[in-house]
Amino acid sequence: MTSSKISSSSEMNVYNIYTRHALLVLMLSCALNFLDRQVVNILAEPIKQEFSLSDTQLGILTGLAFAAFHATLTLPMAWLADRGNRVLVIAASVAVWSIATVASGMTSGFGQLLVARMFVGVGEAGGIAPAHSLIADYVSKRKRATAIAFFSVGIPLGGLLGLALGGLVMDAYGWRTAFIVAGVPGLILAPLMVLTLRDPKRSGSAVITNEPPIPFTEALREIFSKKAFLLVAAGGASMMFVNFGQSAFIASFFFRAHGEALKSMATDLGGLLGMALGAAAFLGLALGLARGLTGVLGVIAGGWITDRIDGDGYRAYATLPAIAALIRIPVFTLALLISDAVGALTLLAVHFLISGIGSIGGFTAVQGLVRPRARATAAAIYGLGVNLIGLGLGPLFVGLTSDALATSGLGTIEGLRWALVVSSVPLLVVAGLNWRARGLMSVESVS
Repeated sequence: MTSSKISSSSEMNVYNIYTRHALLVLMLSCALNFLDRQVVNILAEPIKQEFSLSDTQLGILTGLAFAAFHATLTLPMAWLADRGNRVLVIAASVAVWSIATVASGMTSGFGQLLVARMFVGVGEAGGIAPAHSLIADYVSKRKRATAIAFFSVGIPLGGLLGLALGGLVMDAYGWRTAFIVAGVPGLILAPLMVLTLRDPKRSGSAVITNEPPIPFTEALREIFSKKAFLLVAAGGASMMFVNFGQSAFIASFFFRAHGEALKSMATDLGGLLGMALGAAAFLGLALGLARGLTGVLGVIAGGWITDRIDGDGYRAYATLPAIAALIRIPVFTLALLISDAVGALTLLAVHFLISGIGSIGGFTAVQGLVRPRARATAAAIYGLGVNLIGLGLGPLFVGLTSDALATSGLGTIEGLRWALVVSSVPLLVVAGLNWRARGLMSVESVS
């Protein structure tokens, strides 16, 4: 073997080691993103009781307060990422949302907590889209779905940590301390990212051409000229409308509908572990494991299946989300209607597995439908719909519907149950939009 071949092999091995490190660090940032975003869900009931809130106000706190600022700043942050150092953009975002999460635990009223959650949204506006853009430059397109799936493992992992950690800390020290504990890890990760990651566009280490920045208006024209993008983005927003709406209230539903069973199971498990365990800690662990472990398996399986079904064809990016959306409806509905708490948690685990499998297509499709220098902007526009419609309106819809049904005579338990059942209906739209996009994916993909 010649010296040049040895050098090339050595450089490729170093590149692979670095890429794995970079993907791991970015995945951790995604996990903290969703930990800080969703820890409020397990804390919602004690916050509701302390501040005497309605479900509508909970919907605003868990969704709209975050999403309004997140959506407003997503495009400017993506514009900056497409022109500047994406690593610095992501690291600064991690620092901001972590500080805001810590501040959430220091509030003394609903208004202050609402403002703190708004600033969590401000920080997280620069977390996902620049990371997707980086990943698309780190790996070849044949491995893109798998790489983005690995990054997206942070979503269920963050949900697991948020629910489990939030429940345990809340039971022991209260909901304010839970916010503080959730925010601290990001203050450690942010400087680690600055010190150990590099932007391929700036260092010359990418396997892409170093093309000049695309004017913002030109990037928008390219993005909105793709029918597949519009369909997938609308499908993603509809899917997240369901996901975030359900996630915001599923813990509250279990507290209300299965409260006595949770206390009994917490006592039994605490006895086995030799420790005192309250209902919140048990539910946080149960929902965290149900969502986290099966969600991680689903996300990894979704990326692996997607990369192997079509290769360069990209049709699977829309096929899997369509099929998964249809299967989720009866599974989630049954989980809400059965009276057995263990059976309900088991069905939720199945639901989260299917949801994870169907979650990767849209994120990955966006990166292949536009040129490299427009990827962060495209991901941001996709995220704009996901967060403004999904996170902003999903929890608000469930809260409003729950309050309306409760006051009509159903009561707070049945009102929330049927509000959650109704929240699955948009999954029919998700299936239709993605199925329509299948035939366009291969034709319109360019990178």
